[in-house]
Amino acid sequence: MMWKEKYTLGVDLIDAQHMELFERVESFMLVLRSKEPWESKVEKVKETLDFMKEYVVKHFHDEEAYQKKVCYPDCEHHCQVHAQFTAEVGEFVRLFEEQGYQEPLVQKFAGKLLAWLINHVAATDQKIADYVHRLEEQA
Repeated sequence: MMWKEKYTLGVDLIDAQHMELFERVESFMLVLRSKEPWESKVEKVKETLDFMKEYVVKHFHDEEAYQKKVCYPDCEHHCQVHAQFTAEVGEFVRLFEEQGYQEPLVQKFAGKLLAWLINHVAATDQKIADYVHRLEEQA
């Protein structure tokens, strides 16, 4: 299980979305690592890509709305990080459409996805929780 309790921000909607993202990426990784022939994995790759394309946009929108609500001071930078990742997913979509779902490219995408998810949720998003906790302590 990739999801860890320490990733929890204490915001139900955001936490639920993060859990969903972790679950999807985890099952995607399991498919990629399985001994199945590559052709049978392509369906799961397409499914994951379609999910990420839509879900990431929805999740980022919700997370950014929450940051604005709590007046998170680093909101602008955080939004840039989101925009950059969305663009990277878009770039992979373009490459897959041009080159087909070749294993090396898919492995690269999976690695990017995993690294980003852990770094972003465990580090960047955690700063929002820290900020909110500080506010609550001062109140």
